[in-house]
Amino acid sequence: MSKKLILDGNVVANAVKDDLKGRISALKEKEVTPCLATILVGDDPSSATYVRMKGNACAKLGIESRKIHLKKETTTEELLETINRLNKDKDVHGILLQHPVPSQIDERQAFEAIDIEKDVDGVTSFGYGQTALGFGKYPSCTPAAIMKIMEHYEVEVSGKHAVVVGRSPILGKPVSALLLNEDATVTTCHSRTVNVESYVRQADIVIAAVGKPNFIQGDWIKPGAVILDAGYNKGNIGDVDYEACIEKASAITPVPGGVGPVTISMLLKHTVDSAEIASR
Repeated sequence: MSKKLILDGNVVANAVKDDLKGRISALKEKEVTPCLATILVGDDPSSATYVRMKGNACAKLGIESRKIHLKKETTTEELLETINRLNKDKDVHGILLQHPVPSQIDERQAFEAIDIEKDVDGVTSFGYGQTALGFGKYPSCTPAAIMKIMEHYEVEVSGKHAVVVGRSPILGKPVSALLLNEDATVTTCHSRTVNVESYVRQADIVIAAVGKPNFIQGDWIKPGAVILDAGYNKGNIGDVDYEACIEKASAITPVPGGVGPVTISMLLKHTVDSAEIASR
């Protein structure tokens, strides 16, 4: 790997999408159009933007994007009815419930209601369990994106010490499992970890997934480490102090333009995967 390699997520995302084009055409010859249903509850502007971005990405590839917008007063029961209807719809191949949902809704119960065959965003506990055991079809999209970036740029994972900073159920925990499945030695740090920097200093691979701007400092980085910044904070700032950390790292993802574009491409890939399985 060349020194100071920028792990460009747009390059990786475009490679994933280019691969999908032929697969989508082949499905359409069978009169199958991959379909992703996105559920947005309420009027959170950031969530609406994310849903619109995902819809645009689908449209560019010829994937159908079915948008369901529910009022912010929606109950858990009403949301479950919507999810169950989509579960039964054979024309829908993937279901995405946009996070967060309004406080009156039991979000975990809603996630668990998504059929495992349509859990293309990797949010169910069943899907997480399969991912951890090494046979999950649809890991959470951001962890899948992190692994895809390292695969694309031929970052060696086996035998390396990976330190994951963050333990969320759709990012920190599943990416730790994916790294372990690829024979990395994994340390997972979190808000209760004492002296986080002492662990990061040992890392060959750093995964920043803590949700705090510029949290990872330059003097925490082992010379030659690979850094993947999955943080996205206000002002287009990641979880890594980029300018300080690039001085030590051999490879690093920028924010924006790093993990984010690949996350969306993995969602599209999982939807196409699901459509192919359903068409057999």
